Amino acid sequence: MLDTFRSDTRAIEGLPVRLVVALVVGVASMSVMLNMLSGVQGLATSELDVKPTPDVVGPGAQDLDFTVVDHEGNPVEGATVIVKSGTAEIDGVATEKTGGDGAATVHVDAELGANREDGTLVVDVKPPAGSSFVDRRENTNVLVVQDWARYSES
Repeated sequence: MLDTFRSDTRAIEGLPVRLVVALVVGVASMSVMLNMLSGVQGLATSELDVKPTPDVVGPGAQDLDFTVVDHEGNPVEGATVIVKSGTAEIDGVATEKTGGDGAATVHVDAELGANREDGTLVVDVKPPAGSSFVDRRENTNVLVVQDWARYSES
């Protein structure tokens, strides 16, 4: 009986073709579904950016204006701008929420350490609660320069 089976060249006709078709259709369907899922995830988040004005200041008490925008440059309402010490010092952390125009004004009293000519204040943004915004990339820091009068004249 085993010899008869080995000598039979007909095998089961059509089986390999059906397997190949099922495999191709299955892989194509899975590819489409995964693409749809990754496309939805990609659209679900939008990176925020913070634009400080001015971005170079002198030491001392002052107000800094910030504009929070999405990846298309549209203003974002309800985001929280956070300013904290970097290589320049402020007392604690300064925060302010953005209004409908995406703008927030934060009051800081920047100080430079002894023998420092410049330093930076770190700027972060907390997206509005329940939104699809994220802040993963580093934002523009505020540069604090000791001899500010010399820079502001030019």
